[in-house]
Amino acid sequence: MAESRTSAEGGMETSYGFREVADGEKQGLVNEVFHKVAKRYDIMNDVMSAGLHRVWKDAMVAAVNPRKDPTYRSLDVAGGTGDIAFRIVEASGRLAHVTVLDINGSMLGVGAERAAKKGLSENLTFVEANAESLPFEDNSFDAYTIAFGIRNVPHIDVALKEAYRVLKRGGRLLVLEFSEVDMPLLDRVYEEWSFKAIPRFGQMITGDAEPYQYLVESIRKFPNQRDFAAMISKAGFSRVTFTNYTGGIAALHSGWKI
Repeated sequence: MAESRTSAEGGMETSYGFREVADGEKQGLVNEVFHKVAKRYDIMNDVMSAGLHRVWKDAMVAAVNPRKDPTYRSLDVAGGTGDIAFRIVEASGRLAHVTVLDINGSMLGVGAERAAKKGLSENLTFVEANAESLPFEDNSFDAYTIAFGIRNVPHIDVALKEAYRVLKRGGRLLVLEFSEVDMPLLDRVYEEWSFKAIPRFGQMITGDAEPYQYLVESIRKFPNQRDFAAMISKAGFSRVTFTNYTGGIAALHSGWKI
């Protein structure tokens, strides 16, 4: 779980993959990972999910079910390259507006280029900011989405409270994240794939295995489905549920601001 702990020397520490680092150090390390992979982010997700991330993201946006209404406002956090935002805009009949927020400028640059090519720029705003300190007023958005990003946030509890703050009453939080496999045979196969194959593919694709090694480790450090659902409830959300995809390799978490 991404939470701070007191080190033997008395300072605060948190996890960066399987390493313990100073509390203030993690964000910079994570940023460096995504600067490295920004141009190949879709390939990275294809490698880590064997292409299934596209199906899971489609299911997530189906759950969002955005209104076909020009007043509909959605916030996609850690979504720099636009994968979720583009899907939401298309699902709304190109009427909704999505704010794409990411702490990493390289990722946002890729998203803005892709948006222009798709003719979606007018429906999107790209904002470079921190999920733990959102630059928006209370009760601003109808939906808050974050796909494969929450585990990279140093203080997940703070980010969830910020999500609750900026959502309107009746707004919905949807979090798609790699999770704990709940099928006995699949969990062993996935473990082998994750720690042996994925870093090797990362080395082949980008020339650098380290970002992929971190991402695999970060999945293992993330809370399981029930523990993360409890964190969402603690942040104030109601009707909290989760749906496993592909035997729990990924899970979609949902909560409502009632």
